[in-house]
Amino acid sequence: MKSTLKKTSIWRCTNCGKIATKWSGMCPDCKQWNTFVEEEKQVKNPQVSLSKKAVAIHTIAQKDIDRMEGSFPEFDRLLGGGVVPGALVLLGGPPGIGKSTLLLQVAHTYAEKGHKVLYVSGEESMEQVSLRARRINALSPNLFVLSSTSYHAVEKAVDELNPDFLCIDSIQILYKEEVPSSPGSIVQVKELAHAFMLLAKKRAMATFLIGHVTKTGDLAGPRLLEHLVDTVLEFEGDKNQGFRLLRSIKNRFGSTDDLAMFQMRETGLYEVENPSKLFLEERRALCHGSSVTAAIEGGRAFLVEVQALVTKSFLPSPSRKSSGIDQNRLSLLLAVLEKRLGYKMHASDVFVSLIGGIKVREPAVDLAVLCALSSSFLQKPLQASTLFLGEVGLSGEIRSSPRMEARLNEGMHMGYTQEKIPEKNRKHLQKQWQGKLELVGVEVVEKAVAEMGD
Repeated sequence: MKSTLKKTSIWRCTNCGKIATKWSGMCPDCKQWNTFVEEEKQVKNPQVSLSKKAVAIHTIAQKDIDRMEGSFPEFDRLLGGGVVPGALVLLGGPPGIGKSTLLLQVAHTYAEKGHKVLYVSGEESMEQVSLRARRINALSPNLFVLSSTSYHAVEKAVDELNPDFLCIDSIQILYKEEVPSSPGSIVQVKELAHAFMLLAKKRAMATFLIGHVTKTGDLAGPRLLEHLVDTVLEFEGDKNQGFRLLRSIKNRFGSTDDLAMFQMRETGLYEVENPSKLFLEERRALCHGSSVTAAIEGGRAFLVEVQALVTKSFLPSPSRKSSGIDQNRLSLLLAVLEKRLGYKMHASDVFVSLIGGIKVREPAVDLAVLCALSSSFLQKPLQASTLFLGEVGLSGEIRSSPRMEARLNEGMHMGYTQEKIPEKNRKHLQKQWQGKLELVGVEVVEKAVAEMGD
């Protein structure tokens, strides 16, 4: 039986992608106002399709994944050891952070290895892409450039070149003519992601998609876009700083929550092999409100400086500002200091920052933040060679943190001789680290603050 096409009018939320049959002032899912737009969409009547026969999972033959590596070891490590043929990778980040520069350099490294790469730019002309390529010395003869916003033009170029890699910059600017919606809309982004997924799997062609980030920090387009791709990479960092962080938040072919670091220079991005040295190279010794902790991202531990400034407030509602740590976590630590130590934080402006613009989500940095706050409040500097590690509970206890060995190793490598850690961790590690590091166990915040300068 032939399928029939019919036109239907729907309302779709431009923020979260929810579909409704009529207009509504507020989206019931994301609670945003005036986000529904009317769309005319062709709907295909469903057809019955035959599925393949189900088989027992233990009878499925195992195949080794043949990964392709470039000249960026950190980038390949983030993907799990290289790019898998047919993988669909989404690279997201705010405007101006360097997504196009990174993708063009990555494309060049694979082209230098003998792979044919097609770089599609919908936002820049071929001359503009060429200027960037010359600046970063990405001029491999195996790297081809196409400037187009039409999906069918991209598909035609893929048929002609048959590349091993396809780079799309960006998916929000491309469109399919048969889809009745403007470029960048949820419908277009969804249809394009699905089309590139089929194209990548059919040709075993690794495909990279650049996705813009909204003001709220989310990838533009529906959340379905993240479900369709195999890997999601987030490119972040302060545009005023010289380095960038690349995070893996989803990876079907490797570990997640891993991190690679790059430094932006005039000639492009360069890998940073020792992030701890980069974060601490400008740290002043014996400075009030400054402490050092070891954070874990994926399989890597690195040291980062925590700076805090506590000053008397002349406002009815004192300021609470944080950069790099969760604002709610800062409020918790201030409440613990006020309750357990009697510090008058309610009458003080408080500012906390992780130096370098890095963001740390784990609670193991709590003790370092708390000691930096106390140091600034008391005008008492912390010992320069001490590392602070541990999670702070609501009752003021210092709770154990995972992967303490990796943190201690990084601290010792960077020349830190004393580690303030939870007492539970110290009991398990005392014999192993005896003679290497001075491990000081702390159980409550009172003890940690009382001994923070010793």
